[in-house]
Amino acid sequence: MSAGTQVQATTIKGKQILMATMRKNSALIWSAALFSLVVNVLMLSGPLYMLSVYDRVLGSRSVETLVALSIIVGFLYLCMTLLDYVRGRIMARVGARFQSTLDPVVFRTVQEQALLKGNSGSGGLRDLEAVQRALTSPAVVSAFDLPWMPVFFVGIFIFHPWLGWLSVGGAALLMVLAILNQSRTRDTASLASEAAARAERYNQTLQESAEQIRSLGMTNATMGRWAKMRNASLASTMTFSDTSGLYAAGSRGARLMLQSAMLGLGAFLVLRGEMTAGAMIAGSILLGRALAPIELLIAQWALIERAIDGWGNLTRLLSVSRDTAERTPLPAPEAKLSVNQLTIVPPGQATPTLRMLSFELTQGQALGVIGPSGAGKTTLAKALVGTWTPTGGTIRLDNATLDQYDPEVLGQYVGYLPQRIQLFDGSITENIARMSETPDAGKVVAAARMAAAHDMILRLPNGYDTQINASGGSLSGGQIQRIGLARALYNDPVIVILDEPNSNLDNEGSMALNAAIRSLKASGKAVIIMAHRPAAIQECDLLLVIEDGLRRGFGPRDDVLKQMVQNHQTIQQDSTGGSVR
Repeated sequence: MSAGTQVQATTIKGKQILMATMRKNSALIWSAALFSLVVNVLMLSGPLYMLSVYDRVLGSRSVETLVALSIIVGFLYLCMTLLDYVRGRIMARVGARFQSTLDPVVFRTVQEQALLKGNSGSGGLRDLEAVQRALTSPAVVSAFDLPWMPVFFVGIFIFHPWLGWLSVGGAALLMVLAILNQSRTRDTASLASEAAARAERYNQTLQESAEQIRSLGMTNATMGRWAKMRNASLASTMTFSDTSGLYAAGSRGARLMLQSAMLGLGAFLVLRGEMTAGAMIAGSILLGRALAPIELLIAQWALIERAIDGWGNLTRLLSVSRDTAERTPLPAPEAKLSVNQLTIVPPGQATPTLRMLSFELTQGQALGVIGPSGAGKTTLAKALVGTWTPTGGTIRLDNATLDQYDPEVLGQYVGYLPQRIQLFDGSITENIARMSETPDAGKVVAAARMAAAHDMILRLPNGYDTQINASGGSLSGGQIQRIGLARALYNDPVIVILDEPNSNLDNEGSMALNAAIRSLKASGKAVIIMAHRPAAIQECDLLLVIEDGLRRGFGPRDDVLKQMVQNHQTIQQDSTGGSVR
């Protein structure tokens, strides 16, 4: 199979999803097409009016005829305006329904790809917005008028063949300019878009790290780097604007010159007696109407091109989306965790950071996971909460593998405190309740009490209703840590996984954490703690030692610690040639 065939095969699913979504709007699209038929028929009102005025009214000098024709054409223009407005509103609904239908699918797929590739971004959502904007733009509405161009050209040919051939030649010239505009600006448009996205991402990173940048005196340095990206974006945008503007101006000039040429040639034919003055004016109006869709497409080509790129990107993105078939609901699991021969290759890497790891944990137990930095503790945490999929081996919760649970359901059974805690824009209640639209106030307070955060929250200006942003606002690192712990404990999970839970806690916070662990164990839950500090494993019954992604020790905490000390003494004795007592 050739490379091109492989690419086509991998995008079939995405094309099917996009086309199926468009077919859901087929009734609206056909309605817009029907209105376009009527609008274009009504467009003939102007030429016919001018033809009648010049050839009949002026010749007969009948005011009554002029008034009657004016009333009729005014009514027809009113109808045409209303129908043109209606078809525009119809296409706006098509774009809105297209976006609202695909929003959940694209959002989930973007999230999945961010986990798989180890990065984040909203490119898929921006692509969807680009397609939606194009569907609601006048450019797409004008595309319904393109099939009627031959009708207007036929009308011009009826007036005189010379005028017909002049109009066809002018339309061909505008089409050539449109094709040149597309081919010459495609690369520059892509470069401008990429440069702008890079500058935007970098600026977002700087805004999130404003405190560190200011405290370390990095403002000028980071601003200089951002300015270079910004200038590169502006340069690419200017190049695109200059090129596209040249073709847009050229097309407008060509159209105006063509209309003047039509009038000049028409006047020549009138002088020769081969056509009437009314036909000359009507032909010029028909030409303007026939060329209007082409000129509009050229003027809005940047929007159309961005939508074309967005459609292609969505095709590739949705081709790797997961099917949303519902999983069979499983009963609430017990706190029994079994990890067998687990191997994890993090997204974006080629080598595993965890290899052939096995252990078991049951109700009422707490497991401490220790090891040097980079040993694989955080990797294990991400695998246990279902963020990273095992490359080899299995993780079972109450005998069911994690992928048998819907991710939303699994998140209710597993509480997770990551090493880097991310809060969200909203109230503290909403953050503890995992941004639920209907938070359970009783569970929120219970989780906050268990995390020793209740009194701290009450001291805030608005208590649990205090609004915070993604960076935590004025909250300290310890306060953010306690809110994150409360979020992990919300809704009574059966297993709680804590990655460096006391990294920002003071002595009081560490004591509260140990009390929370004791309470969880007493209620039959299981706790896993990734730790560097000895205080974090005081309440642990079991200890797992990881080094270089491999299990170096597992068992009761005191036995493993004793074994580690003996190994350390043996190594020291071998290296010094003496005995250690």
